[in-house]
Amino acid sequence: MPRFHFNTYGNRNHPDDEGVELPSWAAARHEAVRMAGLLIADGAERVPLEQGWHMEVTDERGRVLFRVDFTVV
Repeated sequence: MPRFHFNTYGNRNHPDDEGVELPSWAAARHEAVRMAGLLIADGAERVPLEQGWHMEVTDERGRVLFRVDFTVV
């Protein structure tokens, strides 16, 4: 099963060194959206205006498959 890494970047960078095994990139996309929702709900009040964060989902080789962006304006 392929391994996907969910790396977040913003005020603090959090590389995902461990990753998660999921059956497909579609499952990884679903997980990225779910995780982004949790991060937004948990820390929305701490994101400064005009700033934001993003999550890059990479495969086992480090290739970026897709990205989720969040900016407060």
